[in-house]
Amino acid sequence: MEPAKDTELNTTAAAIDVGEAGDHRSVVVELPLGDSAATFNLEKVVCSHGLFMIAPNHWDPLTKTLRRPLRLDPDDDHDVSVSSSFLVQISHPSDFPHSLRLRVFGTDFLSPRQKQELLGQVRRMLRLSKAEEMNLRDFWEVHEESKARGFGRVFRSPTLFEDMVKCILLCNCHWPRTLSMAAALCELQLELQCPFSSISVAKADNGPNSRSHTAKTDHFIPKTPAIKELKRKLGVHKGSTKSAKKLADVKVETEGDAESSIDCVEMTDCLQKKEKLSPSFLSSYKENFHEQCDSHQTSSEIYQVDSSPVFDRRSSVGTELYTYNKIGNFPSPRELASLDENFLAKRCKIGYRASRILELAQSVVEGRIQLRQLEEACSTPTLSNYNKLFEQLKGIYGFGPFTCANVLMCMGFYHVIPTDSETVRHLKQVHARPSTIKTVQGDVEVIYRKYAPFQFLAYWSEVWLFYEERFGKLSEMLHCDYKLITAANMRPKKSG
Repeated sequence: MEPAKDTELNTTAAAIDVGEAGDHRSVVVELPLGDSAATFNLEKVVCSHGLFMIAPNHWDPLTKTLRRPLRLDPDDDHDVSVSSSFLVQISHPSDFPHSLRLRVFGTDFLSPRQKQELLGQVRRMLRLSKAEEMNLRDFWEVHEESKARGFGRVFRSPTLFEDMVKCILLCNCHWPRTLSMAAALCELQLELQCPFSSISVAKADNGPNSRSHTAKTDHFIPKTPAIKELKRKLGVHKGSTKSAKKLADVKVETEGDAESSIDCVEMTDCLQKKEKLSPSFLSSYKENFHEQCDSHQTSSEIYQVDSSPVFDRRSSVGTELYTYNKIGNFPSPRELASLDENFLAKRCKIGYRASRILELAQSVVEGRIQLRQLEEACSTPTLSNYNKLFEQLKGIYGFGPFTCANVLMCMGFYHVIPTDSETVRHLKQVHARPSTIKTVQGDVEVIYRKYAPFQFLAYWSEVWLFYEERFGKLSEMLHCDYKLITAANMRPKKSG
């Protein structure tokens, strides 16, 4: 799904430079910042929201660059069931502050359409538009502290669909599990594009005696506690916690290895089901698989880090990049729409969210949800538009008030604060306000109304500052430490 095109910024000045990086072909595209050059800082824009920590995004704290795959379909690609993902590195050279440098790996040529898609997706992620620039400057007028810190552009995904799915993953679970589920979805996308490539990856990771047939990310093991997930499913009340714990313990013991991986038989079954609904997918794959792998066009080849000087294995993040090498792109609506619900839930350990994500993907593919129209409707973020969009989103299966508010924040509406238990914690610790989940919405309206229509930006500026005071500068945090950002680690430290 292409992001909404931004015609307000100058795109004619984008410069193309073709070069070689080791064994990797690459193309460099220049993205002029225009009027945003005076207010833009890549590190502060990317590392402004937890979305930058979620796969397939990869922030390098040493080189201050963002890497992730983006879909850049060729002009002659009429088979929309198979899209082309390329690893893209985004940097902001200190000696050339008026432009961003976008390096696309795995190709030596980009068509005009691909360049337009690349620029559009990067602009969306980094909120580079005249409207967002005006919002930023207006927000700084009412919140000088954020101006001093350079805070105000909140990072988001290259497409609205990815934002919507990630907002689903944020609900009713701990942060480590959100990271785990997103990583699993990206691994699945890689398997769907090149199913058998995961076998060799698994062998490399787990040794010759491993029973797993798919790539694993052991550093993303944390889950929502079984007791909490089971309580949600069964509607357990306080009085039945002990019984629920016993059931949870039995569930964990009996599922064990059965839940830890999906073997090739299940992947084949899934692809066969997908073939029935999308015949071109598997037939195209069967015809081109070996040719693609031999010609280094698969995602796994594009992500290699050893031979390119851009990726320094000697750096403190070298090991993490090697792991990132195995994660695919975030799955598109078409890649998800034909999957079996039970397979998706089990493969990615996303539980009840599988049905919601599949319903969303199917609605997009079938045209019942028009993502482009939704984005165009928010080009003018008025209260009337917000209410209309909120009602539309609320009609999507599984989209409650928290998810809707988060999605609309991603779309550029900043006057509503998505509230949950984290908001309650923040008001108690930072504002000394005895909020509860029932009163928190009214509380934030009182506290932040003076910053209208940028209440969310003022609130999130405080939250992000609190995180950095507790964990250190988040842009310098290693990937293996992202899972430490949990409610338990944000409780007041005991004195003495």
